[in-house]
Amino acid sequence: MLRVGVLVSGGGTNLQAILDAIDKGTVTNARVEAVISNNANAFALERAKKHGIAAECVSPRDFPDREAFHEALLSRVDSYHLDLLVLAGFLVKIPEAMIAGYRGRIINIHPSLIPSFCGVGYYGLKVHEAALARGVKVTGATVHFVDEGMDSGPIILQKAVEVKAGDTPEILQRRVMEEAEWKILPQAIHMIANNLLQE
Repeated sequence: MLRVGVLVSGGGTNLQAILDAIDKGTVTNARVEAVISNNANAFALERAKKHGIAAECVSPRDFPDREAFHEALLSRVDSYHLDLLVLAGFLVKIPEAMIAGYRGRIINIHPSLIPSFCGVGYYGLKVHEAALARGVKVTGATVHFVDEGMDSGPIILQKAVEVKAGDTPEILQRRVMEEAEWKILPQAIHMIANNLLQE
């Protein structure tokens, strides 16, 4: 059984998609053991508690400097003995010690087709604003392994989503979540849990 930890900063819609997929049996051999947020008010923590999952906040605000925060975050993650870390809208750069300690075991969902609209500064609505400003006809989402770069690790899955006339960043964000993110993130976890990834 793959022990999964989900790191999230906000509402936790991707977390909910994972939990729903596990409940439905479309994700097998995996269980979410812990949800950790940098934001004490993240609704994701409530979603976790309703599911009987350990939920806690580790906020940079509670530490004197970034190094102390990183040490605390890594310590909390380590305490759950996780097999896979899922960054599901986690808006904090994770420490290099975590990347090194969990190499090949951290995945992220990004709301574009990498390498488009990714890297430093591209998160949340900013990604969709950039896609609309560029005039692309197709966008989507990407699940990838995390390395030391920003959105630069090996790609696991991508799903394309049509950009429609009249789209606002908010409308496009919702469509990308519904048609891509909420499908491919659980699928990637299922593939990892069942050794279905092609080398």
